[in-house]
Amino acid sequence: MSHQSLIRHSWRSELRVLAAIAHKEWTLFRRYPSWMAAFVIWPVLFPLGYVFVGRTLGGPNGADTATFQQLTGTSDYLSYIVIGSTLYMWLNMTLWDVGFQLRAEQMRGTLESNWLCPIPRISILLGSTITKLGTALIFLLITVVEFWVVFGVRLWQGDVRLLLLLLLLAIASIYGIAMAFASLVLRFKEANAMVFMVRGLFLVFCGITYPIAVMPGWMRTISAVLPLTYAIHAIRAVTLSQATFTQIWPDIQWLLVFAVVLPILGYVAFAVTERRARRSGTLGQY
Repeated sequence: MSHQSLIRHSWRSELRVLAAIAHKEWTLFRRYPSWMAAFVIWPVLFPLGYVFVGRTLGGPNGADTATFQQLTGTSDYLSYIVIGSTLYMWLNMTLWDVGFQLRAEQMRGTLESNWLCPIPRISILLGSTITKLGTALIFLLITVVEFWVVFGVRLWQGDVRLLLLLLLLAIASIYGIAMAFASLVLRFKEANAMVFMVRGLFLVFCGITYPIAVMPGWMRTISAVLPLTYAIHAIRAVTLSQATFTQIWPDIQWLLVFAVVLPILGYVAFAVTERRARRSGTLGQY
């Protein structure tokens, strides 16, 4: 068999593996239809507390929003909040779903048998990630519709092609973080505390519900190394101010860097975890 035939066979085999794992995860998801209830409830419920606080601080008819407009370039604090909260909910869901995936397999007692299959072990994580990405896109679609119906916020304003580009870059960044996170969870056998810590870091430093300009310098320094900061800022600019590609190019540059670097770091973290598990025999330890 020629070298090219082996490569084609390898790629086809890998695609079949990814499809099988993704199908398995989708079957599990469909077995629990109550999970879909969270997709409907959380998009509206989560930002409500921030929306009410914003209306309170804004005063009657938004009379006291001048400072907010000066800092953000818009007086539409409702759209400002729901855009940030939507991306945060997506990150939070990804940390739980993808980040907990290997640990969930371990707790179900299926990780060791899957680990022994003659496939690249990263496929175990990537295959499930495909399904999680699909469910996340369903969540985002429901969120967009509900914000339009409930709050009157149209998140598709501005250049739709530019928004799709930002979404693709954010996907690469967020799922790169999730891959590294999944490896750490498998290493330390703890998910809850790590999710709370990581999502809290993004909630505080990425300007989810308030402009980064109000934070002290040391906090802005931390926010500058978090990909969600640039995704939120760029999407708000396109949606609320109809910003162009040129105007958000600095954000896109950073997102491009994160979209390349974070998946590589996620893969390296997985490879290190795999090597350690093979040497120490700790894969099956609860």
